[in-house]
Amino acid sequence: MYHFFIKPEQAAAHEVAIIGSDVNHIKNVLRMKVGEQICVNDGSHEYLCSIAQLDAEKVTAKIEQVSETTSELPSRIVLFQGLPKADKMETIIQKCVELGVHEIVPVQMKRCVVKLDCKKEEAKRKRWQAISESAAKQAGRGLIPDIHPLMTYKEALLYASDKEHILVPFEHAENMQATRDALSAVKPGEQVAIFIGPEGGFEDEEIAQAENCGAQAITLGRRILRTETAGMAVLAMLGYVLEE
Repeated sequence: MYHFFIKPEQAAAHEVAIIGSDVNHIKNVLRMKVGEQICVNDGSHEYLCSIAQLDAEKVTAKIEQVSETTSELPSRIVLFQGLPKADKMETIIQKCVELGVHEIVPVQMKRCVVKLDCKKEEAKRKRWQAISESAAKQAGRGLIPDIHPLMTYKEALLYASDKEHILVPFEHAENMQATRDALSAVKPGEQVAIFIGPEGGFEDEEIAQAENCGAQAITLGRRILRTETAGMAVLAMLGYVLEE
């Protein structure tokens, strides 16, 4: 069944209104007809609907069943990703959205090779947000994770400062039991920040800055993971710990 997202104000007592680019997708790409069923989510509720009317700029769907969204992790996880090369960011976004990330923040770190100017950054972010939406639909998510504008490392640490847990996988960290303890300490309802370095990893100074902000450096094992793998690994571990 096809999955679509709306804002809460687009849902009424007995029907929902789908607007924007999804209208063209429903009408001209999927070629759906009146009476066909769709799944619609507003972040908190999931609506089983049947298409009632197809207009030029709006699709109206009749609500047949309402349930609470159950596909979200019980903790909000924010991934702070050191800006990688090539199209690795697209893979990171797609897979981490599938694994339940709540937000993704691209971060300019000292060892990042890629530098984005304002025009390139805005175009990239639009592309990345579209990938997030597509992955959220595929995974049956209750919301579309937000892809933030590029932040400096200092800005990222400030944004993460109110999170209950700040985890930084670091290749020189040791003690796997400390990692297990850090992951097990995360409780439902708490927010988690995960910092992932770029291809060249973190500078020691960046680790020190993060620890001064309350972060905990953790190990992911004896193997060195690529930047596009590390965030997925932490999300999978947290999903295992938190999922009911």
